[in-house]
Amino acid sequence: MKEIKAYIHNHRIADVIRALKDSGQCDAKAGCRNLSVTAVKSLLKAVDAKEQHYSLELAEPVIDESKLELVCEDHQVDTLVAIIERTARTGQAEAGWVYVTDIVKAVPVAG
Repeated sequence: MKEIKAYIHNHRIADVIRALKDSGQCDAKAGCRNLSVTAVKSLLKAVDAKEQHYSLELAEPVIDESKLELVCEDHQVDTLVAIIERTARTGQAEAGWVYVTDIVKAVPVAG
């Protein structure tokens, strides 16, 4: 099993989720599960000036971004990463990152 984490501009996250669901690869029966999105602050370059603001906590200019996480079977990784990469594009040279890590163990929480 693998975990995919992707850091994506907020204005692209809805399209990424829709593309993952429409692919048929991202449901429990297909092996993709635990799809979640978390709001994060990033030091990535803003697409436009309206996207960026100053963080008093970090003392840096930041953008609000989304962190997408999901767990999938090994054979799904390339397909899911390609979907994320294609639909998260913003036209910038660096619009985010996608990371893939091994899951050593997965235990369901029962009843």
